[in-house]
Amino acid sequence: MFRPLILDRYIIRKFIGTYLFSLALIAVVIIIFDISEKIQNFVEKEAPLRAIIFDYYLNFIPYIVNMFSSLFVFITVILFTSQMASHSEIIAILSGGMSFRRLMYPYFISAAFICALSLVLNLFVIPPANAKRLAFEEQYVVSPFYNSNRNMHFQVDTGTFVYMETFITWNNTAQQFSIEKFSDNKLRSKISAGSARWDEEKEIWKLSKYVKRTLQDSGETIERGEEMEMTINLDAADLKRRQNFTESMDYTELEDYIALLKQRGDKSIKYALIQKNTRIAVPFSAFILTLIGVSLSSRRVRGGIGLKIGIGLALSFSYILFLRFSEMFVHSGFLPPAIALWVPNILYAIVAILLYRMAPK
Repeated sequence: MFRPLILDRYIIRKFIGTYLFSLALIAVVIIIFDISEKIQNFVEKEAPLRAIIFDYYLNFIPYIVNMFSSLFVFITVILFTSQMASHSEIIAILSGGMSFRRLMYPYFISAAFICALSLVLNLFVIPPANAKRLAFEEQYVVSPFYNSNRNMHFQVDTGTFVYMETFITWNNTAQQFSIEKFSDNKLRSKISAGSARWDEEKEIWKLSKYVKRTLQDSGETIERGEEMEMTINLDAADLKRRQNFTESMDYTELEDYIALLKQRGDKSIKYALIQKNTRIAVPFSAFILTLIGVSLSSRRVRGGIGLKIGIGLALSFSYILFLRFSEMFVHSGFLPPAIALWVPNILYAIVAILLYRMAPK
């Protein structure tokens, strides 16, 4: 049974304290650079100071802190464990009869705290903060959204499919619009229109110059008209969302949105699945990077702390780079998101175990 010792509390305090201080420091640096980059946009679009502080940066901080969480877990472990090793504290601990395995307990307790904190932030805290941040960026920073997709297909209901060649965002108009309804694997009706405009007030589609074909066993009927109003499970908001829209959804909303995209056969589901699996996979890297960090920095070697921090930075950035690279497996269809986003954790876990076995006992 694990009983915390004074040494355990010392390591946990050093770990968590250094980690939080490092994150606070990097947050300040990033905010300064971000202000210098966006100050012109703020001035040109006359963003209120209150909105800049409370709507943007207050919600930007948890987003950016969580983004660099994995990096600073590694750097934190490398930093204070190297200091302990350079002061011969690690040697004294092991010489006193404590095994290297037992030494890892307070490290993993700290990693568990960081992992749990990151999961809570990812799933429930950061999404609503992102909603305010993205709304601010939409109004004062980024250019107006333009839907560049062509030949879009959606399944809006069982057996009901919508097609549009293009969608013009500034006037909510779809070009070459059609709706097909199938039953028993047979086409039952098709409505084609030169254009269809979304009416925001009535929340309906208005089809212009339409042709409606109804197919029955007895034959086919054709109806033509100048305008038709329709209600379908698709509106202009669905066609005016940026790829990072899913960042503003908590876990429950994201699950519902993924289910909706599956029904529609929307290819943007890949971005939603990547977002979902990344939120879960990345926090668990705290355990892996902690094990690698302790295994690398617990021995006193030539080169001092600087060399170890350099190695830690290289491995941390390679993990983040590999995590981004694994997203390409999803887009190419080579691996499903549930596997692809865990590949970096699996590979680095193998590296961690090898380094742990080579570490001083």
